[in-house]
Amino acid sequence: MTTELTDRSALTRARRRAATGEPALFLQEDAADDIQERLELVNRAFTAPAVVTPWPDLWRARLPGAKVIADDEVLALDEGAHDLVIHSLSLHWANDPVGQLVQARRALKPDGLFLGALFGGRTLHELRAALAEAEAAVTGGLSPRVLPMGEIRDVGALMQRAGFALPVADNMARTVTYADPLRLMLDLRAMGEANAMQARPRGFTRRAVLLDAARRYAEAYADEDGRIPATFETIFLTGWAPDASQPQPLRPGSAAQRLADALDTTEQTLDDPATPRRN
Repeated sequence: MTTELTDRSALTRARRRAATGEPALFLQEDAADDIQERLELVNRAFTAPAVVTPWPDLWRARLPGAKVIADDEVLALDEGAHDLVIHSLSLHWANDPVGQLVQARRALKPDGLFLGALFGGRTLHELRAALAEAEAAVTGGLSPRVLPMGEIRDVGALMQRAGFALPVADNMARTVTYADPLRLMLDLRAMGEANAMQARPRGFTRRAVLLDAARRYAEAYADEDGRIPATFETIFLTGWAPDASQPQPLRPGSAAQRLADALDTTEQTLDDPATPRRN
């Protein structure tokens, strides 16, 4: 039996708690800005967009008329109903990310566009290291405290598995500085990004662990002003629902012209490595 990575009930509670206070959505805003910039580069008018997001108000203001839905495990999208699907900065919490991508592709019309954003593997690497080292030193063990996130090459491969045409994955990293690690942890709560893993420790973290983690974080990463950095890597995914009008790769061996002729150069045959060379 496979254990799910994310406790969806805990994630929902974390997001509701963030929403009732003053949510820190600057990373969500950044991702939305970047997605909109990418849309402006596409020479097409989208008439039936849909957005998957845990923060609907943010996207309703940006994309009026779009169908805005929650990032549930089963997405509330009709098959073939949209020419654009945006999955905005929540895919890293999915228990079945390929399933989320497949559902998004099926919701697209032929030649419809998918744009996704999620946190990547470099996110919070400083906090991850400090907590792991501190807990190992204080308790002699380790607990899952920071969500494991995918590397860009692995996330990009999921697009192919989901059946998207012309898939592209790229990334960007943003460094945010804080007065101390506690301020960072409070910000994560305000983002709705607190620990919601199924295997998370249910009790309070020992004070000695937190103090040692803060010390290690500062010693390893603090700048000259004593502020600590936190890295947030965002991976952006682009893909299209397959359609016959899209460019298709040529069959191997079907080229009508040699590369050497196209480059106006002389072709040289390499020696077979298995063939002995004469001096």
